[in-house]
Amino acid sequence: MNFELTSDQRQVRDAFARFTDERIVPQAAALDEAHVYPRALVNELAALGLFGMRYPEDVGGSGMQLTEFCLALEEIARGSMSLAGCAAMQSLMGTKFLHMLGNADILERLFKPALAGEKIGAICMTEPDSGSDLGSIATTARKVEGGYVLSGRKTWVTAAPVADFFTVFAKAGEEKKLTIFLVERDFKGLNIGRAIEKMGVWALPTSELSFDDCFVPDSHRLSREEGDGEGHLRKTLAEIRIITGAMGIGIARAALDAAIGYGAERRQFGKPINRYQAIQLKLAEMATALEAATQLVYRAAWLRDADKPHHKEAAMAKLFASETAATICDQAARVFASYGYAMEYPVQRYLRDVRFLLIGGGTARSSSSSSRKRLLRDDARPTHQGGTRQAGARRPRPGREGGRARADGRRHGGDLHRIAPDPRGGGAYRARRRRRRHRAVVDVGLAPAVLREAEPPVA
Repeated sequence: MNFELTSDQRQVRDAFARFTDERIVPQAAALDEAHVYPRALVNELAALGLFGMRYPEDVGGSGMQLTEFCLALEEIARGSMSLAGCAAMQSLMGTKFLHMLGNADILERLFKPALAGEKIGAICMTEPDSGSDLGSIATTARKVEGGYVLSGRKTWVTAAPVADFFTVFAKAGEEKKLTIFLVERDFKGLNIGRAIEKMGVWALPTSELSFDDCFVPDSHRLSREEGDGEGHLRKTLAEIRIITGAMGIGIARAALDAAIGYGAERRQFGKPINRYQAIQLKLAEMATALEAATQLVYRAAWLRDADKPHHKEAAMAKLFASETAATICDQAARVFASYGYAMEYPVQRYLRDVRFLLIGGGTARSSSSSSRKRLLRDDARPTHQGGTRQAGARRPRPGREGGRARADGRRHGGDLHRIAPDPRGGGAYRARRRRRRHRAVVDVGLAPAVLREAEPPVA
C-alpha cells in the first residue's frame, strides 16, 4: 500500500492550506458573527477553481478526482465550517444534478456561471415531516400542458436566501415516485420562507420555502423519466458522505491544534498544563482518533476515484469522522476549561459548528443503518474456506472451535490477553491488570509525540 499523496495532490492541499491561513482564518470569527453569506470569499474560491474541480474541462471544470477535492475542502473547514458548507453546496449538491441531467441551455445559463461563482445553487429535499425517509416526501408535481405544477413545502434549505436556482425533489406520475426538477428563483409560486436560526454555521443561511402552484416547464424536469430521482440521488449520496467526513477532519484538526496550543500556554501549579499526564493522554487519544478518521475518509475517496465499490466505506467514513470530530471538539473545549465556554476563543465555534456534520449527509443512525445493510448484503459472499455464508448467519466467536467452547476453558488470544488457571488464585485479576498497564504504556508513549512540535522549551 502507498499512503503518500501524489505531487498534484500535495499542490492542491498546500494551495488551499495557504488560502485558509491567509484569507479565511483571520476573518472566520467576523464571518460567523455577521450571520451573512460570505460572498466575497465564495468568489475567491471560485477563482481558485474549487467549484469546478469535480467536473470535466469541457464544461468549465478541471476534472480532478474526489481525493483532491476532499483535501481542499478539509483545509477550508479547518478555517471556517460556514465557508466549507457554502463550498460543498456549490461544488456538489447544488450543481451536480444540473451537470448530470441538465440540457444545453441549463448548462450554459446556470451551471457554468455557478462554477464561476456568478450563480448560487441549492438543493431541496428535506420537508417538515420528511428527513431521512425519502418515501415520506409530500411535495407533488402535477403534469399539465407544457410542464408541471409543484405544490409543497421544503425546510432546511441551505443557502436558500441567496440561491439563484433550486434542485427540487418531488413526487410525480401515477405512482408518485421521486422526480427531480429545477426551479429558478424568479419562477412564480416559489416563496422563500422564514430563516432558521441555528446554533452554528452562522454564515451559511438556511431557510424554509414553499411551492404554491409553481409552474415548472418540461425543459426543467431534470429526471430522464418520472420517478427516477432516487436512483440519481443514490449515485451522489456516497460522494456527499465522503466530503462530509473530510469537513469533519478539517474542523477536528483546528480543534486539536487549538487544544495543543492552549495546553502549552496555560500554566497551573507552576508549569504548563500539557506537562500533566491527564492532558497528555487526552491529546494523544484525540490525535489517534483523528488519524483513524482520516484514513477512513481518504480510503473511501480512493475507492471512489478507482471506481471500486465504495458505498459501505463512504457511510462508515461519514459516521466515524463526524462523530470523531464532535468528540474532539468537545474534548478540546474541556482542555480550555472555563475558557472553552467563552466566546473570545474559537473553540466554542468549533463546538457549535461541528454538529452540522452529524446531520448533513445523513444522520449518524442512517449512516450506521446503511453500513449495516451493506454488511448483511456482503455476508452471503464466498468465504476464505471456500463455502458460502448465508445472509444473517452468525460467525463463530474467537476462542471457539466449531461453535463450541474450548475444552480447557481458556480464552483465545496472545499471552498478554490469555486468562489461564492460576494455582495461587487471582489469575484473571492479574491478567486484567497487565492489559491495563499495557494500554497505559501505549498512551503515555504516544502523548509526547503529539506535543513535541507544539510545546515551547521549558526553562
